[in-house]
Amino acid sequence: MPPRPRPGILDIEPYVPGNVNLPEGVEPVFLASNESPLGPSPAAREAFARCAGRLHRYPDGSSRRLRRALAERWGLDPDGIVLGPGSERLIDLVARAYAGPGDEVLYSAHGFLMYPIAARAGGATPVAAAERDLTADPEALLAAVTPRTRILFLANPNNPTGTWLPRARLRALRAALPESVLLVIDAAYAEYVDAADYDPGHGWVRTPAENTVVLHTFSKIHGLAALRIGWAWCPPSVARVLDRIRGSFPISHAAEEAALAALADTEHLAAAQAHNRRWRPWLAERLAELGLSVTPSAANFVLVRFGSAARCRAALRFLAEHGVIVRPMDAYALPDALRITVGQAHENEILVDTLKRFLESEAHHA
Repeated sequence: MPPRPRPGILDIEPYVPGNVNLPEGVEPVFLASNESPLGPSPAAREAFARCAGRLHRYPDGSSRRLRRALAERWGLDPDGIVLGPGSERLIDLVARAYAGPGDEVLYSAHGFLMYPIAARAGGATPVAAAERDLTADPEALLAAVTPRTRILFLANPNNPTGTWLPRARLRALRAALPESVLLVIDAAYAEYVDAADYDPGHGWVRTPAENTVVLHTFSKIHGLAALRIGWAWCPPSVARVLDRIRGSFPISHAAEEAALAALADTEHLAAAQAHNRRWRPWLAERLAELGLSVTPSAANFVLVRFGSAARCRAALRFLAEHGVIVRPMDAYALPDALRITVGQAHENEILVDTLKRFLESEAHHA
């Protein structure tokens, strides 16, 4: 008989990235993966290109320079920073390190798909807690905690809804959580949040309980998705654990150089924030004017609901036929919704115009 995978592996639904299939000759408007419409910093591109002559050399396995730069940028201790090839790899490392067969991994009902995937891959049972108004509900999360709960993954802001918990509610959740449960705050979209009462949670990491980790990524606002650079701010005990099971060379030399340049280019970061600050509300307002339901978002995307799964699928097909690629939300138990990234100005306008034509066509055939 052929080799068999460990029990539970075949129960995992693979993560499926955004669709890129287009009719021949159609120029794409790709708004499916929450990428930065401004792309990476020019300085990051130049730093990456300069690495061509060192492709035969192994990178620094400890990424010391990048850890120091991140620590200086955020006011942290570099010894508590663990690098990984994208934050999703760090999610997997945390799940493997702290949960296994017989354990439970908790997350909110419409949370990032990698949380249940990572749990199942390690043999643990994922548990989804109900949300309130498409927002993580601390009371429901705490009610779902059992003696078998080992990890609580919480994206703040959340992907795919864009909703978020303010500082006071997140602090209350952490205070009520048993110290034996590791709270992992996924702050992939933190740099986009403007609200004064938002907190990524860095201050809760270095406490005696040592049960909080905060994840970040260079894939979103820094525009380095292709290079796969994620980082975790950890208590000392957790950092020591993750360092034992991470890869020997978590990120490449070219990725580290690009990330260092991106961190230093604060003007490009500010431009990306300003672009999102202008165009996210514009996009939400135009879509609402078309009669669509738009969930308030703090990230660089909006969740748009069409009232029924059939209508949503029809809109998705119409958009794709006209070269506009967005993300369906069936896998997130939101079959009537599409997640739409805030794009460049002309891309946002094309998206709104195409949806307007879809709705006009729908009305004509009604």
